[in-house]
Amino acid sequence: MSETTREGDDGPGRGLPSGRAVGALVRGLVDFVLPPVCFVCEAPLNAAPGLCMTCWSRLSWIERPYCARLGTPLAYDLGEDALSAEAIADPPPFDRARAVCLHDEISRELVHGFKYRDRLELGAAMARWMARAGAELVRDADVIVPVPLHRRRLWQRRFNQAAVLANSLAAASGKPAELRALLRIRATRRQVGLERKSRQSNVRGAFAVEPQAQHVIAKRRVLLVDDVYTTGATVKACTRALLRGGASHVDILTFARVVSPASLTI
Repeated sequence: MSETTREGDDGPGRGLPSGRAVGALVRGLVDFVLPPVCFVCEAPLNAAPGLCMTCWSRLSWIERPYCARLGTPLAYDLGEDALSAEAIADPPPFDRARAVCLHDEISRELVHGFKYRDRLELGAAMARWMARAGAELVRDADVIVPVPLHRRRLWQRRFNQAAVLANSLAAASGKPAELRALLRIRATRRQVGLERKSRQSNVRGAFAVEPQAQHVIAKRRVLLVDDVYTTGATVKACTRALLRGGASHVDILTFARVVSPASLTI
C-alpha cells in the first residue's frame, strides 16, 4: 500500500504542520528575535528589511526627465529622446545608461555596506531597484554581463559586487548572465581619488572578452552591470572591449550615478 498522503487524509503525516507553515513559524521567530531594521540607520521596521521612510525620502531617485543616452537628470522636460549637453558634446560608446539614484549619502552607505562589509542582502535590494529603473534595458538585453574584477582584487574582496547584481537581475528577468564573458586582463589602480583623465588612462586596454565566450557576445545586445557609474571611464572601456568582441549593442545599468552639480542645471 502506498504511504503517500494527501493533505487532509489519514496517514503518517496527519496533524503535523506543513513545510510552508514551519517556514512561516521560523521566519516569525527570527523576526521576533532579530526584528527587521533599516539598511542605513537601523531604525526598526514593521515589514521586511529595507529603508525606513526617512532614509527612503533622502535617497535621490533618478526619475524622468533624464538624458536618453546617459540617464542623467535634466532640469526641463525636452521630450523622451532629449539628450544632455554632455551626451551631445562627447557621445559615449554605449547606447544607453540608467541608474536608480544619484550617488549621495544614503546610496553611498548602501554601496559601501554591500561592497566592503559583505552585506549581500543589500545587493539583493539594490538589484530589485535596478530592475525597475532599467526595466527597458533589461527587457531588450540578450545577455547580462558584470564589470569584472582582476583576480587579485577578487581574492582580496572574496566576491565581485557587480557579478552579484548581474546574477540577481538575471534570476528576476530570466535573461542569461555570463559572469566570465568579460575579463580584466590587467591589474589597475583603484579609481577612487583619480581625476577623469587619470581614470581613463588607468583602465585603457584593461578589459577583453573571454575567447571562449565570444559566441555568447557576438551580435548580441549586452547589458553591462556595475554598482556605481562615476566618470564612466570603466564602463566605457568595458563597452569598447565588448564591441571589439562582437557585441552589437551595449547598455549600462548601475545602482548609483555620480552627477556633477553643473550638469543638473542643463
